[in-house]
Amino acid sequence: MTYRRHRSYAGGLQAVILDWAGTTVDFGSFAPTAVFLRLFEREGVPITAVHVRLGMGLMKKDHLRSILELDDVRERWQQVHGVWPDEHVVDTIYADFEPLQIECIADYADPIPGLHETISFVRSQGWKIGTTTGYTRPMMEALLPAAAERGYAPDAWVTPSDVPAGRPYPWMCYDLAIKLQVSPMHAMVKVGDTLPDIEEGLNAGMWTVGIALSGNMLGATLDEFSVLTGDEILTQRVAILRRFYAAGAHFVVDTIADLPRVLDEIDERLRRGEHP
Repeated sequence: MTYRRHRSYAGGLQAVILDWAGTTVDFGSFAPTAVFLRLFEREGVPITAVHVRLGMGLMKKDHLRSILELDDVRERWQQVHGVWPDEHVVDTIYADFEPLQIECIADYADPIPGLHETISFVRSQGWKIGTTTGYTRPMMEALLPAAAERGYAPDAWVTPSDVPAGRPYPWMCYDLAIKLQVSPMHAMVKVGDTLPDIEEGLNAGMWTVGIALSGNMLGATLDEFSVLTGDEILTQRVAILRRFYAAGAHFVVDTIADLPRVLDEIDERLRRGEHP
């Protein structure tokens, strides 16, 4: 007789993998936006926050490349500089970007409201906390102490500098699974405010949660968000939810403050033998 063996993990959630800007710190995800706007202005090819936010979540050099690949940016670059932006242009601008981002990144380390309470909840359940990011290792080495001073320090962190490629590839999540000693991959949940965050988690075989209102998708400061009317928030939320769910997100919450109830549901579903 021929048998096929099937095992179904039912051990519950083990780890939560969080993004940084727009998810845990830097409400509205403004640190990369500010630097990109400054650099392109310096080059005589001013861009808007909309241009910058299209590639948010990617490793920063890939993010820069994505901006220069936008048709209107490419055309204006050619008009101003007489050449089409190529890899030499990417390398030249990025050489200025990284030190500027490192210089200012600690200014964007304020925790998003609800972060500390959610971290306390995660730790009370015995779950581990890891992070992935579009920031490089030198950038994170400047951000981590500033975040720790404000009360946030994950158990482990990985950057695109540490693996073959950043998002949407799953390598940072795989590296974190080793560092946190978690198995299987679907015992972890990936949380982030960009579509590349969702792709990263799905490619790693994890549950995924999108952050709708505190990050890149809305792109508002905390002060700007606080004066939005209920109808304005609802309109924005609906549009953002559609984008996240179309990308494959399993859940979407407004901010990290709303994460515990979703983590409870994921834990319960895992214990029933469900997989993402």
